Amino acid sequence: MGGGLVLFGIGGATSGGLVDAIQGGSGTQSANDVFEKRVDALEKRTETNPRDAGAWNELASVRFSVATAGEGYDQNQRAYTTKGKADLRGANAAWQRYLALNPPKPDADTAVKMVQALGDQGLRQYPDAVKALEIVLDNRPATYQLYAQLAVLAHGAKQTRKATLSADKAVELAPKDQKKAVRDAIKQEQTRLDSLAAAGQPSGQ
Repeated sequence: MGGGLVLFGIGGATSGGLVDAIQGGSGTQSANDVFEKRVDALEKRTETNPRDAGAWNELASVRFSVATAGEGYDQNQRAYTTKGKADLRGANAAWQRYLALNPPKPDADTAVKMVQALGDQGLRQYPDAVKALEIVLDNRPATYQLYAQLAVLAHGAKQTRKATLSADKAVELAPKDQKKAVRDAIKQEQTRLDSLAAAGQPSGQ
């Protein structure tokens, strides 16, 4: 969600600890090389066994890491590049294949990444972003930040009732002295999404 997710706790585009560890020692290009090799290996696994849920899940995660490293994400513009969005589409394709296999407990860590990938900085596929965030909520302690995110994403997905209920839950869970600020922030983010849609800004499709 860009600014909204930073505000509510998920944060901006990031590849996570693995990227940080690699970049700390040998730079972004080395990180990209590692991720690309891992993508190749996982693609071979899924070709050999299309029902390997673990491989699809990891492929989604690693493709997201590729998108947020190196040339995939413009740190100055705080936006995904054309290449990055292509990698995000690949990540989402793998994620949907993973979910189609009905894993008993979908991976919440990968779901967090997909919330970012599918938000307004990325592909703007809000219904899928809502589903990913609901997986996070099913596996993490309920916080006002998560419900605030859900209220915004559900608004983007035109799921009005879910957006309203999520906003109310976020306010309920927020500290007493922050309830109004949380409500106002949710409305601000929802309005921002409406502005993007009205301006006809292209999605990551």
